[in-house]
Amino acid sequence: MKNWKILKTETDYRNALTRLDEVIDATMGTSEGDELELLALLIKDYEEKQYPVRLPDPVNMIKLRMEEMGLKNKDLVDIIGSESHVSSVLSRKRQITLEMARKLSKRLNIRASIFINDDLTFDQYESPSFIAKKTEAA
Repeated sequence: MKNWKILKTETDYRNALTRLDEVIDATMGTSEGDELELLALLIKDYEEKQYPVRLPDPVNMIKLRMEEMGLKNKDLVDIIGSESHVSSVLSRKRQITLEMARKLSKRLNIRASIFINDDLTFDQYESPSFIAKKTEAA
């Protein structure tokens, strides 16, 4: 068993993945089983830091769920308001209010946290220009 440390480089990460494949069927409670558990934690930590998952764009998520559920703009009138208001929200001309987010979350089965992200403004969710700026700053 190798003396594993926090994974800091892509090489460390790849080596850990290779070793994980080798011990994947290890019996828990054995030295290889302990190594398997440790590797899983180290790999998870590295992936969370190096490959963070971005929240999906709320408007795109609404549109996706509407398509999946066979809904039209008029089906959201009771949540958002008139069909023109629905259209304005879906075209990003009108922001989603907290009350809309609550109702959309329930109706469309979307996690409410997708609508609320303090780090981003309404028009920055996964926009290519925001991602490019964030990447340049890093």
